[in-house]
Amino acid sequence: MTTHAELHARHKEVLPSWLALYYQEPIALVEGEGRRVVDAEGNEYLDFFGGILTTMSGYKVPEVVEAIHRQADKMLHTSTLYLIESQIELAEKIAELSGIPDAKVFFTNSGTEANDAALMMATQYRKSNQIIAVRGSYHGKSHSSVAITGQRSWSATQLTPFNTVYVHGPYKYRSPFGHLPDDEFTRACVDDLENMIDVAVAGDVAAMIAEPIQGVGGFATPPDGFFGAMKEVIDREGGLWITDEVQTGWGRTGEYFWGYQAHGMTPDLLTFAKGLGNGLAIAGVVGRAEIIDCLKANSISTFGGNPLSTAGALANLDFLLSNDLQTNAYKVGQKLKSGITDIQSRHSEIGDVRGKGLMIGVEFVVPDGKDPDADTTARVMEEARKAGLLIGKGGLFGNTLRIAPPLTVTEEEAEEGLELLETAISKATK
Repeated sequence: MTTHAELHARHKEVLPSWLALYYQEPIALVEGEGRRVVDAEGNEYLDFFGGILTTMSGYKVPEVVEAIHRQADKMLHTSTLYLIESQIELAEKIAELSGIPDAKVFFTNSGTEANDAALMMATQYRKSNQIIAVRGSYHGKSHSSVAITGQRSWSATQLTPFNTVYVHGPYKYRSPFGHLPDDEFTRACVDDLENMIDVAVAGDVAAMIAEPIQGVGGFATPPDGFFGAMKEVIDREGGLWITDEVQTGWGRTGEYFWGYQAHGMTPDLLTFAKGLGNGLAIAGVVGRAEIIDCLKANSISTFGGNPLSTAGALANLDFLLSNDLQTNAYKVGQKLKSGITDIQSRHSEIGDVRGKGLMIGVEFVVPDGKDPDADTTARVMEEARKAGLLIGKGGLFGNTLRIAPPLTVTEEEAEEGLELLETAISKATK
């Protein structure tokens, strides 16, 4: 057996059957540098997915690697029972960058845990378990985050700690309001929110949670101002706003440092993860101090904000800011999206191209219609891998490519990626 085939056989013996793997013949990535990775059989790829938008600054960034080495030479772990200087310094920077006044930060290990913590804070602060979430959303894999995830394919249980109401969201391509101009589309979705509060909400609203751009949902992107208009309704109800920036944070959308900033409002709580650690496990929630501090029971975080993760995250955040990767995301993202839109003009199988910055969704449909085509999407992914390009997949019907390279991607690499992508699409749609 090949190295990959042998690994796959061992994987199936000891890991859950529901643990998703890409490709008909899964691969193992063993080394990377910049935006390129190598698999266990020596094949090289241009990586346009970055470990699900996590390798934000690229592979083997010297400044980040050196910071990790320095901390590893000292110690890996202490826990939050002790003061951790790098944790405090990182919290200070994130609190300032968040745009939330009087902010405090609580660190976790993953975006799932961050959303779980934010939900606990919001429901405790408001003394209510009424959550409003968005159709097509994804917020994690824990019992509480699944309970506010608006995708059937990612909902592993019907049991829930919340009374959750789902409202129309940013997926304009398939929305019943999608034919409307942006301002009217926003108004229709706000009207739906108000109607659901009138007829379906039980008691006071604890919070509404939303991704500024839906990640697993296929990079569904609302018009600017969309969530600001919704927040006005939630504000009138006295509820909190949780912005899930696990995928949209740190300048990935190009226009702004946080996705919420496109909507002319400030959230009460903001969750973050993925790109901050550039591969290290670190996440958290930042919010108004009175909300963060509302929990009265004792609590710790055994691994959250540990010295190794916070040292690496600090170096990565400094690298991001000093090299203005947000501007690069905007510039190269425009090039990529324009190039993919050009490819769309030659391939009727592409129904929609959407997104911002280095967060681009490409939805495949049956030609001359809008029926989702997951089979073609899967074939494009396979052909792209064969050509040397790694991309992601998502969407409510599994028919959307997710293209999200590290924020350091160059214009030359964008051109290379576009050529590889069109080659893959041409082969997959023959």
